[in-house]
Amino acid sequence: MKGTKQSMPKRGMLIVLSGPSGVGKGTVRKAMFDQGGTDFQYSISMTTRQPREGEVNGKDYFFVSKETFEHNIETGEMLEYAQYVDNYYGTPMQYVKDTLASGKDVFLEIEVNGAMQVREKMPDGVFIFLTPPDLMALKQRLVGRGTETMTVINERIHQAVTEIKMMRNYDYAVVNDKVDLAVDRIREIIRAERLRVPRVYPDYAQMLESKQVTETENGKDA
Repeated sequence: MKGTKQSMPKRGMLIVLSGPSGVGKGTVRKAMFDQGGTDFQYSISMTTRQPREGEVNGKDYFFVSKETFEHNIETGEMLEYAQYVDNYYGTPMQYVKDTLASGKDVFLEIEVNGAMQVREKMPDGVFIFLTPPDLMALKQRLVGRGTETMTVINERIHQAVTEIKMMRNYDYAVVNDKVDLAVDRIREIIRAERLRVPRVYPDYAQMLESKQVTETENGKDA
């Protein structure tokens, strides 16, 4: 009796969206998922900052204490983490690895320093930089949120200048001038990435290998 070759699940694709604080990453991510038609898993980040109005623990972020977060860093349980204005932000490691291994795509919405850590550990991901039309537009968005003092906002603008210079380390840059347009651009990037030869060829290589095995077995039977 001939044996059958069991195929492994196709590895998922890691999509990383990041950019300066206040650029609208969360708004764009939410719009993408609200529109539907997505088949990737959103990875919820962990943070020590206080929830903003309307944010839900376990849905928008995992809100934890500083002591808990630092314990996770020490035990190597974070894929990435960064500290902004005395608060930590990061992504749990095992969740992302398990989801990709199961064949599902993972969508990360994280800060710039965290994205660079992910790039070192998972360089085959798709890294997208969301940028404001200009710094004045970014400042207006931060002021409009009404959640921070002008001192903190000015600190974020100063940090944004440094972060925008890091755009060169990404695969793509998307301007968030209008949310719907930014979503369309990101969807186009993801569609194109799914067609890249390094992502498609492993399936064909497996198919060709199976065909060669079948031909060899048929030849032996003859």
